Amino acid sequence: MAEHDQTAPRAADIATALALLTRLPMPAADSEQSARAAWAYPLVGLAVGGLAAVSAVVAMAAGLPSAVAAGCVLAVQILVTGAMHEDGLADSADGLWGGWDRDRRLQIMRDSMIGTYGVLALILSLGLRWTALAGLFAAGHVAGPVLAAAVLSRAPMTALMHALPHARDTGLSHAVGRPPRRAALIAAALAVALALISVGGSAIAATLAVVLAGLAVAAIARTKIGGQTGDILGATQQCCEIAALATLAALLG
Repeated sequence: MAEHDQTAPRAADIATALALLTRLPMPAADSEQSARAAWAYPLVGLAVGGLAAVSAVVAMAAGLPSAVAAGCVLAVQILVTGAMHEDGLADSADGLWGGWDRDRRLQIMRDSMIGTYGVLALILSLGLRWTALAGLFAAGHVAGPVLAAAVLSRAPMTALMHALPHARDTGLSHAVGRPPRRAALIAAALAVALALISVGGSAIAATLAVVLAGLAVAAIARTKIGGQTGDILGATQQCCEIAALATLAALLG
């Protein structure tokens, strides 16, 4: 009975994390356990990356160019997540660089309109990921890098949620709450373990790159708006995924 009682919350956490970070048909997220469920974000990455990797494998098996297969990966990721991380990146770029003070930056980030900084950030994000994936696929590395980047890029979201205060009293991140330190540690351990299984020793360098990218985003967010928001978390995922894919492309491509 004790084992069943421990397994049920873990399964509920995974379902809650999937409901928060994807558009997969899941029950509505449990707001009371949303913060605790942040440990499972790398598992969400495994699900998103797994679906995207399948599309790449099928595309490559069908004889399509590696660039097309890379485009398929990005399309699947965007469809599965509802482009929420890309949206966060665009809003963060507009707010952090378009406002002159903290209040104005937060106001811009809440605006649904996209500005020049946001457009450029999306172009760079898609372009860099697309190029890195195409290079990896051309070198014969298909599923592993997709999975590794997907899981590694989501662990820093949990870390930032734990380490940084909320920049505003509303929004998705504030509603989710602050995950405990244990959740951040579990997320980090899960991400590294899954990345090692996916790409072997190359995961070590990719992890270091992700850590540096996450620290950079955290430092900018703390300096410019005094903490994190849901948009900042989305930007963190995007920047960390770029860092992971670029590192893997340099090592394996």
